[in-house]
Amino acid sequence: MSNSLLKPLKIGDLTAKIPVIQGGMGVGISLSGLAGAVAASGGIGVISTAQIGYRSENFYKDPLGCNLHAIKEEINKARKTAGSGIIGVNIMVATKRYEEYVKAAVAAGVDIIISGAGLPMTLPELVGKAKTKIAPIVSSLKSAQVILKYWGKKYDRLPDMVVIEGPLAGGHLGFKGEQLTQMEELNYDGEIRKIIEHVTEYAGEYGKEVPVVIAGGIYTREDAEHAFSLGASGVQVGTRFVTTYECDASEAYKQAYIDAAKEDIIIVNSPVGMPARAISNEFTRRAGEGRIPPERCSGCIITCNPAETPYCITQALIHAVKGNIKEGLLFCGANAYKAKKLEYVKDIMEEFKIDEKKQDILRMGD
Repeated sequence: MSNSLLKPLKIGDLTAKIPVIQGGMGVGISLSGLAGAVAASGGIGVISTAQIGYRSENFYKDPLGCNLHAIKEEINKARKTAGSGIIGVNIMVATKRYEEYVKAAVAAGVDIIISGAGLPMTLPELVGKAKTKIAPIVSSLKSAQVILKYWGKKYDRLPDMVVIEGPLAGGHLGFKGEQLTQMEELNYDGEIRKIIEHVTEYAGEYGKEVPVVIAGGIYTREDAEHAFSLGASGVQVGTRFVTTYECDASEAYKQAYIDAAKEDIIIVNSPVGMPARAISNEFTRRAGEGRIPPERCSGCIITCNPAETPYCITQALIHAVKGNIKEGLLFCGANAYKAKKLEYVKDIMEEFKIDEKKQDILRMGD
């Protein structure tokens, strides 16, 4: 078993003093406010680009233009808060005009792009020789093998980091619905070990190291220590950061987490074509009873057909982030029910802080 002691997260020439990446949460849940605060506290703050320009008055006239403008704006704002801290973006592969989002983030000088909701096969080409680091999100050994082999063969490029997103994560999940109802049978710790072993061996062939970060269900330091015991170099935490003062969501959104009981957290079918985890509410009940025709289309997801989609995911997520909880879709991780109060980001980061004395003892032992 690997040592469970938390250590700084090194991604090439970047080092996060606290090995915590704040998960990218859209629409509008993790923008510059949350990402900047996490980065300033020693972790990696991540802005979600999903419909990031939703607050613009021209959003429905020109969603793409508003989103691309907001990417630059939010990264710049986060930098002011973060100082020398590390700022990343999360860009979904399923996003329409994915390439333009990636290029906008690179042009804005973002430190790292984390990309999932599909395999980011062309990401190395889009980033080119920019300093921006790239990290695919995978949920299985097979997907890790596919992307490493493809990037190696086509681009002679390794990921700078790999994120393993497990079945307890919030929002869209890289698993089949039946897998999520039989999670004990998944033996996901075993899958994590296999992925880390494969990434380590593959990177070793290049004479390099690629850190692997575990996401999904990480809420406490104890969860992080378990992830490190499996061989992780860091953890990604999303849900815990929603109920912070610095989170960019409305107060009503945060309160919905605080009010949620364990049985309120359910799996829903998303128009993206993947199962997703959310808080049960009036909207999820209505969506389960029949189609909610979209009022308009903002061209968000490549898999969406407006004439057939069960509901407009953009509209549902915008309602939620703005505080219209009855008509909103509230994505969350499996541990959302553990939230009992609002917290400050710095206090959460303090919980995950590295024990320097134990680090010194460990180094002496080496």
